[in-house]
Amino acid sequence: MTAKRPIEFGYNPPTGDRLLERVDPATFVRDLGRVLDVASPALDSLWVSDHHMTGDRYRLECWTQLTWIAARYPGPLLGTVVMANSYRHPPLLAKMAASLQVFSGGRLILGYGAGWAEAEYRAYGYEFPPARVRIAQMVDGIKVMRALWTGHPATYHGEYYQVTDAYCEPRPEPPPIMIGGDGERYLLRAVAEHADWWLPYSRTTEVLRHKLAVLRDHCRAVGRDVDQIRKAYTFLVFLDRSRQAAIDRAGARLERADQPAFAGDPAALRDYLAERIELGFDHFPLVFPGFPETDDIELFVDQVLPAFR
Repeated sequence: MTAKRPIEFGYNPPTGDRLLERVDPATFVRDLGRVLDVASPALDSLWVSDHHMTGDRYRLECWTQLTWIAARYPGPLLGTVVMANSYRHPPLLAKMAASLQVFSGGRLILGYGAGWAEAEYRAYGYEFPPARVRIAQMVDGIKVMRALWTGHPATYHGEYYQVTDAYCEPRPEPPPIMIGGDGERYLLRAVAEHADWWLPYSRTTEVLRHKLAVLRDHCRAVGRDVDQIRKAYTFLVFLDRSRQAAIDRAGARLERADQPAFAGDPAALRDYLAERIELGFDHFPLVFPGFPETDDIELFVDQVLPAFR
């Protein structure tokens, strides 16, 4: 049994426009810095999502923004939620990750996934094979990256990716790989076999409990202790001193199935987190939709965070 880990929290700022947020392109970089100045001293990690486009909206590229953050905020861990395997050639991503590990002093968590946004894939000219193939490509990508991080030189001939006598120098401590997703047949099998961290997208406590049971079965089948896998959980946080004001602000977003969301007051959020901590989750990359205002972040730091320190 793995020793109990501390409960940690992160902040996932926008890379531009999100579903509920329209940023001002003229002030976005300045606004981002101002909000991170508030979030970074109090929280354990900073995360960036990986999409090239949200329709015609303003959107910056994930790795470039993460590098900008890494240079300006030397304390928190740095993560991606999560990078699509298909968007960057995995051997190149291995080199990028090794380089950022050096520049950041080993703070990277490489969130990685099989990709899902078909319209985005098609727009940028990526092939979009069936989910089972994309998951197999993701696994092959993980294998070739780890080969490059540990080999000197590395040779790996997988089904989708190959390197021969390839050097990835320097070779710092390899970043933990966090696989995002919770498809039961193939994705959770990949988590059991290859992930250091896991990030599911299910919404309710009951469904999360079921996904954990499926993951436990996969781990048992491959001879791995499920507690070796660190469990993270990300969700939208509509937080207000007034529960009803938070619910009103969230509106129909609470009913959407694409990302878990919470709306309520600090006491309710403490209970919401406690349920997931009881299940075994211990790192929470949070999305606060109030950007560029920081009232919600400050309320979280003041009235929620102390309960878990």
